[in-house]
Amino acid sequence: MKIINSAEIGFDEVKRLLTKKSFDEVELSPKIREVNKKIFGADLTAIEIVRKIVNEVRIKGDSAVAEYTKKIDGVDLNSDNLIVTQTEFDDAEKNVDSKVVDSLKIAAENIKKFHQEQLPKSWITYREKGSILGQAIIPLDKVGIYVPGGTAAYPSSVLMNAIPAKVAGVKEIIMTSPTKTGKLNPYVLIAAKLAGVDKIYKIGGAQAIAALAFGTETIPRVDKITGPGNIFVTLAKKEVYGHCDIDMLAGPSEILIIADETANPIYTAADMLSQAEHDPLACSIVITTDLNIAEQVAAEVAKQLEKLPRREIAAASIERNGLIIVAKNLDEAIDFANISAPEHLELLINEPFNTLPKIRHAGAVFLGHYSPEPLGDYLAGPNHVLPTGGTANFYSVLNVETFLRRMSLISYTQPALLNAAEDIKRLANAEGLDAHAAAISIRE
Repeated sequence: MKIINSAEIGFDEVKRLLTKKSFDEVELSPKIREVNKKIFGADLTAIEIVRKIVNEVRIKGDSAVAEYTKKIDGVDLNSDNLIVTQTEFDDAEKNVDSKVVDSLKIAAENIKKFHQEQLPKSWITYREKGSILGQAIIPLDKVGIYVPGGTAAYPSSVLMNAIPAKVAGVKEIIMTSPTKTGKLNPYVLIAAKLAGVDKIYKIGGAQAIAALAFGTETIPRVDKITGPGNIFVTLAKKEVYGHCDIDMLAGPSEILIIADETANPIYTAADMLSQAEHDPLACSIVITTDLNIAEQVAAEVAKQLEKLPRREIAAASIERNGLIIVAKNLDEAIDFANISAPEHLELLINEPFNTLPKIRHAGAVFLGHYSPEPLGDYLAGPNHVLPTGGTANFYSVLNVETFLRRMSLISYTQPALLNAAEDIKRLANAEGLDAHAAAISIRE
């Protein structure tokens, strides 16, 4: 992991280091390329693989889903084992730690309470001469949530996707999650039951996204797909957008920590590693105003890495994307953070709330030395499905409004229409749309 000094390399070079590549530019590892070559018979790029899978699922439906699930995950699927049954839910309840389930229940309640505060309201206003304008807030009919199931199981992601949809009033929630054994993690199933998921299909990857977007003989078509996944899932969401809606294009997890002289290097290093253990592509960055803190954090990262069960993954992430930047001052550190637009931003500084108004681009902000990122991942209540890869410039955190749509309401009486008629006709004629003007004139 490098320590760089902005005073030595310059602002523009630090800016370049903080600018992420687009999703289309992600290079597959040699191991993944070799596996894909065996499956597809050619050394295809990630987007070429995704387009092939998506097109075949769209045309062939269940048979293509089964084919790619067998080739990629090594699981044989059929109509009997594709969907999670009540028996599997019952078995899950017998194979879980009740204390973990209690913690999931606490998390679910906190998430529900937080997202209930986000509910917008329909409204109507009465204007002059009897005209009425308004807005109706309508939940989506059917949504699909994707829950990763590769190197780890994520019951927390089930709660974070499904509970806001439930709070929004979505009629049916369909979940997909991959499995290497034919069985889903019992805590994932318990979380799905707590959150009110209606159906669960044991599929993942681009084939799951395509199945949700277009529907198959077995899997229903949905209006929107939410939830993070690997590069193939992300590119598949990008590919199907327009056939259905998506929440965002989520890449590898990332954290950026602004640390001043009051920061505890032990805490700071631990928070870096909390993201690094997700994925070798995860990104952990510290921006500090103190060179001594930078050196201590680097030493702590090396020390704490040795104790991690997932140290190989975390070490690869730190080696590839770990970075400590020494900024000239706090204002420069904030500028760098806004340029990076990180998924998670921690302010391990003396007066974080004074700094908050200057923060423009971040998925979620964690303020103070005792608000570490895992607090948001699991229990606090705000959503942990956040924009990554610099997309916090324009994407929002997943929320209740993700699952709602707004419909405008317009009602004019004849006097109200006559009062507006001349202005409408004038504007319609200016655009050369005579039939628009005629639709007004005929009512005069």
